[in-house]
Amino acid sequence: MTISPLPLRPHERIHTKANGSIDTPPRVPTPVHNFGTLAVHAGAHLDPSTGAVISPISLSTTYAQTAVGKPIGAYEYSRSSNPNRDNFEEAIAALEHARYALAFSSGSATTATILQSLAAGSHVVSVSDVYGGTHRYFTKVAAAHGVEVTFSPSLEVDIAQLIRPKDTKLIWIESPSNPTLRLVDIRNVASVAHKHGIMVVVDNTFLSPYVQNPLDHGADIVVHSVTKYINGHSDVVMGVAAFNSDDLKERLTFLQNAIGAVPSAFDCWLAHRGLKTLHLRAKEASHNATSVAMALEASPHVISVNYPGIKSHPHRHIAIKQHRDGMGGGMLSFRIKGGHAAAERFCQNTSIFVLAESLGGVESLVEVPSSMTHAGIPQAQREAAGVFEDLVRISCGIEDAEDLKRDVLQALEKAVVAPKITNGRPDGRVTNGLPNGD
Repeated sequence: MTISPLPLRPHERIHTKANGSIDTPPRVPTPVHNFGTLAVHAGAHLDPSTGAVISPISLSTTYAQTAVGKPIGAYEYSRSSNPNRDNFEEAIAALEHARYALAFSSGSATTATILQSLAAGSHVVSVSDVYGGTHRYFTKVAAAHGVEVTFSPSLEVDIAQLIRPKDTKLIWIESPSNPTLRLVDIRNVASVAHKHGIMVVVDNTFLSPYVQNPLDHGADIVVHSVTKYINGHSDVVMGVAAFNSDDLKERLTFLQNAIGAVPSAFDCWLAHRGLKTLHLRAKEASHNATSVAMALEASPHVISVNYPGIKSHPHRHIAIKQHRDGMGGGMLSFRIKGGHAAAERFCQNTSIFVLAESLGGVESLVEVPSSMTHAGIPQAQREAAGVFEDLVRISCGIEDAEDLKRDVLQALEKAVVAPKITNGRPDGRVTNGLPNGD
């Protein structure tokens, strides 16, 4: 894979020092470097005027011109481009093995921009169990500009039958899916889609570029909610798309500027900072999720566990082929005995896991998708995709694995066992390890 050199931006131009020597920006790491080296150095240019190792934040919204229509450097107006956004996009492109990357104000804005690139009358095929916001856009917004979406619970099996030769323009994959952690063999789907000239988009949010690179498996576009693993600190809302096509670069760059759903310079700076430790955080989160998944699987209070990092997952063979070192990532879900009430009690009784939406941060989170992230999807559709009322979704952070295991096991006891011995106390909560707080 070859990354085409980008033109020097204004702050990267050659400068002459006072002593007459030439001050040049550093070389960008090449694809032969490993992930950690690229994560730290790709897009991270020394400031030639000060020598700053970390790029300054460029907050200016506009840039001076020497004459009408002749800006001093590469920038005119920050909605169109910004030094911090350029740096971040360059780093993402390197880590996703892409020629180009474009950043947006959110993961949802990324999704919307890609769908807006389709002409009215286009047809899209999507996996059924997608992020609730994606489902909302596909069903409530895309139709308004003439794009129809068909959902499939078994995309690989159904793909050939679902394609409409004249109308289908895009296949949308989440792998792993949210929140049931199903996997899709990207190469198999892309092979069928490309025979019909259909684009394949993979939402890689759940795994991050460290664990999976969809473009290497035949996808045309990879998207992320940067809010999650890439930023990793629960303090930025952003999205990004990466791809190799010159045509896509032209179309999506036009829409990025025309629609204007772009991130701020400060958010780009923060996300780029978070990206530098992605490999460390993703490895630890995957290790922690594996430990928690195995503990849950061994519990008599759990119906089933969805985690591609353990042998019981029906698509474990895809994880071994498609993920770095067969890693499962930091996300898992499980069905708890006792129904929806038990799922709620579990989330209310964890002490380390925070009851909150989102995922991929350094802190561990827990939620009930049917009442939170996927509440906008009708129950029948949710359950057809495996999102039952008793399903709990967990995002493992980078805390100590043993502490996380103990936390989920004690919460299971309080959620499932305690209500049976509390003489009908409605919330089933336990204080100081004793029923009813006694």
